[in-house]
Amino acid sequence: MRTNTIVFLLLLSSASCLFAQASAAEPDVIVFNNGDKLAGHFVKSTGASVTFKSDMLGDVTVDWSKVKELRTSAKVAVLRKGVKLTKHDDGSKIPQGTLAMENQNLQLAPSAGQAPQSIPVSDSAVIIDQPSFEKAVTHKAGILQDWGGTVTLGASVVAATQDSESFNGAISLVRVQPGETWLDPRNRTSINLSSTYAEVTQPSTPTIKTSIVHGDIERDEYFSPRLFAFGQGAFDHNFSQGLDLQQTYGGGIGVGILQEANQTLDVKFSADYIRQQFQIGPDQSLIGSVFAQHYMRKFKRGMTFDQHLTFVPAWNDTQAFSASFNALLTLPVYKRLSASTGFIDGFLNDPPPGFKKNSVQFTLGATYSLR
Repeated sequence: MRTNTIVFLLLLSSASCLFAQASAAEPDVIVFNNGDKLAGHFVKSTGASVTFKSDMLGDVTVDWSKVKELRTSAKVAVLRKGVKLTKHDDGSKIPQGTLAMENQNLQLAPSAGQAPQSIPVSDSAVIIDQPSFEKAVTHKAGILQDWGGTVTLGASVVAATQDSESFNGAISLVRVQPGETWLDPRNRTSINLSSTYAEVTQPSTPTIKTSIVHGDIERDEYFSPRLFAFGQGAFDHNFSQGLDLQQTYGGGIGVGILQEANQTLDVKFSADYIRQQFQIGPDQSLIGSVFAQHYMRKFKRGMTFDQHLTFVPAWNDTQAFSASFNALLTLPVYKRLSASTGFIDGFLNDPPPGFKKNSVQFTLGATYSLR
């Protein structure tokens, strides 16, 4: 009885191993023009390059022009240049199947009963594995998912005849749904918070304080890849301009003027209610508009330039207008950590008596990218 049990367990173990070997997916193979081969897994292709994961070398990204052959055992999806899926598309029109590339032509073998498709490599924009494609098309993120952005911190401390402390920080969060560039955007949510605080103290001398706080939230809903409607709220406090709190609520229309891989430009117009509360003088309730422009540029080696310009006229009091300009240059240092330098100019045309209209800041800090 004991012998039969041992034999049964050995047979069961052998069958399990054979089943595992049979069910394991065959490795993908890439062959270079010089004859070298790599076995592993196809990751993706964007434009003129392909990314392949080798067990020995990790992720390898090469130009398609250096690839002689590529074969995948798992199915992939191929998006041609100029093709983007909208929120109403189900993805069925996108060619899918196992991939073989020879002579700079992609051969897709779809499911049984369907004719194979041939696509020149030069006509493909994106190639991704089928599970990632289906997830991107059907995925609906929860409220806490898929956020990206940056956190910036800076400080300086001086101890001498005058003691001074200065701190600045900013949090910028953004979520675009869906997050893939080959899908038309459905919505975008952005949250920004920045603060600068400084004190200069000296014995027998009044303390000099600077306190500037800005926060805003915006939700965009896209009608097309370039046109969107949005709602927004913004809050500003500037001790140096006598402004206790300015609240702005409104909504309007935005247009994406530039939508390129290395640069974007949006312009927006909105109708708003604005409430101003000052340290001195009466509070104001205004009906106005916000004209805004946002430009972002990516340079080589990860350097980025981000710039905002906003003009806020008030229609029921033409003297109560304001404007702001800020620019941030970020230079990568190590992985997600970067050094940043910024310029911020806030203009308030109707501050209380004794306060300047302009508030200018130069900032230096360390920036951490959330993803």
